[in-house]
Amino acid sequence: MPGHKSEAEKGAGEKQLRRDPYEVLGVNRNSTDQEIKSAYRKLALKYHPDKNANDAKAADMFKEVTFSYNILSDPDKRRQYDSAGFEGVESESQELELDLSSLGTVNTMFAAIFSKLGVPIKTTVSATVLEEALNGAVTIRPLPLGQPLCRKVEKQCAHFYSVTITEKEVQAGFVCRVYSADKSKFKLLYFDQEENGGLSLALQEDSSKTGKITCAGMYFLGFPVYRMDPAQSVAAVKDPDAAFFKKLDGFQPCEITELKAGTHYFAVYGDNFFKSVSYTIEVLSAEPFPEEKENLRLVEAQILSKRIELSKFETEYREVLAQFTEMTSRYAQEMQAIDELLKNRNEIHASYTTAPQIKRSSSGRSKNKATFKESEDGQGRDKKPSRDRLKKKRWYNLPLKVDKRKPCGME
Repeated sequence: MPGHKSEAEKGAGEKQLRRDPYEVLGVNRNSTDQEIKSAYRKLALKYHPDKNANDAKAADMFKEVTFSYNILSDPDKRRQYDSAGFEGVESESQELELDLSSLGTVNTMFAAIFSKLGVPIKTTVSATVLEEALNGAVTIRPLPLGQPLCRKVEKQCAHFYSVTITEKEVQAGFVCRVYSADKSKFKLLYFDQEENGGLSLALQEDSSKTGKITCAGMYFLGFPVYRMDPAQSVAAVKDPDAAFFKKLDGFQPCEITELKAGTHYFAVYGDNFFKSVSYTIEVLSAEPFPEEKENLRLVEAQILSKRIELSKFETEYREVLAQFTEMTSRYAQEMQAIDELLKNRNEIHASYTTAPQIKRSSSGRSKNKATFKESEDGQGRDKKPSRDRLKKKRWYNLPLKVDKRKPCGME
């Protein structure tokens, strides 16, 4: 009917209505990852469902902003979009970040179950926390260098800290680490201070399981320090070969490699589904760790080199694997062909005879076996009565002679 559209036409219409991700986020094509992330944070906060209840337009804008960021934040998808537009990006693979504070109890429970089963659940910082930080309505606690602090933060809440560093400490390098002995999930956050005194989220590091603890860290040492991006490491898909070759794709360099002298702001965000997070936070100057700093610099350079090597090795491996698969298939075919030839050869050899072929029937053999069994059973039945008679003779067939005419006991 002319008044109805097919599913294909609807899908084509939706694709035409999609806006350029750069336009949605208000950035240009040469923008850095940090600029894209900052633009996304501000727009996501503006259109977040928590702040715009029952506003369908804001909900659509939030989805569009998130969709655009998921493309531009992934180097591979961004490259695909730049070269081929939306056609080059698989929209089905886009993942949304979940704000656990906006989920109901039932949905949170389902998310926790899926997470326990190994399904990656990507979460985001609560819009309420980000808004309070942006408005300067958070309590900030000073954190001295070299003094670990143990605290407990509630789920979907954050503890804020200020750290003051000198020019000397900037030159030496600066590290902030958080760990949880009970393997809780949390996020380590770094904030920029706005002109109005509010704080805007600049860096985020999700905790990861390392041995018997979960930990996260930010390293401002003057050179790129790689971090694991779980969204891209999830490319460890069903194919074990792909999982191996994509293993280092999740390592992305931190956007900020060094800080300026002055006061800086960090936060620990509780990312558990139901319970609070016990953690220890520590900020350190890298000056007492010159050997560790140099070793880390070498390891980071080796990781970058190894990523390039893996890319080349994957191409070689795929080619050799294809050849091996082809040779294995040919081996099986040749083996089958040889077996068929030898079988035909034996049949031809056996045909050179004038004597009738003797075929032993299975029925004859079974009949002989049955006859043999019957004979054995007959012999067994014949022998049984003789044994019984022998047994009876042992009991009472005694050769005694008694004179019945005389009473017992009398002569």
